[in-house]
Amino acid sequence: MLILASSSPRRRQLLELAGLDFTVEAAEIDERIQTGEAPATYVQRLALEKAQAIWDRHKAEDSSDSLTVLGADTTVVCDGNILGKPVDQADARRMLEMLAGRTHQVLTGLAAVSNRGFFSEVEITQVFFDLINEEELVRYLASGGPMDKAGAYGIQGYAARWIPRIEGCFFNVVGLPLSRTMALLAKAQEGRNEAQPPASRLVV
Repeated sequence: MLILASSSPRRRQLLELAGLDFTVEAAEIDERIQTGEAPATYVQRLALEKAQAIWDRHKAEDSSDSLTVLGADTTVVCDGNILGKPVDQADARRMLEMLAGRTHQVLTGLAAVSNRGFFSEVEITQVFFDLINEEELVRYLASGGPMDKAGAYGIQGYAARWIPRIEGCFFNVVGLPLSRTMALLAKAQEGRNEAQPPASRLVV
């Protein structure tokens, strides 16, 4: 049994694309950045906390060894600044103007929790942005498209016109690096690399 601990429709669609059978259950956690926390540490921690929260909720109900919970968290980083989802249109404009004409990083923390332990990794993709025409920016902001996306854009939509190239996994920018996710789930389900403590004793 696989549970995706995320409400993201894009992650759900990507797992469906990969042919996996799973259910979806969002985890409510505190997503604030801790003082001095590095971006990679931040997304990895949130992914693990999401997966752990759903694991704790369901482990008592599942007497088999089949339960695996997948957590993920994606953020955009520019000059060391973590750009989450914008709080309003002005915040979205601020983020897009920061990204315009520059290169930034998209980081996704992945975590899989099973009775064999917890397994976590971080995927990083370099994204190159063109300069953004003011008319196009106004149109994009008015569409509401930036509001539910880290960094205020989605590579699979209108904002693709500003992205001439990337270095790394395309699906990572969408929200879930599929190849790395499949490898991580295999570790969790087969118990490979069991150097990490069992999930029942995990404290985050």
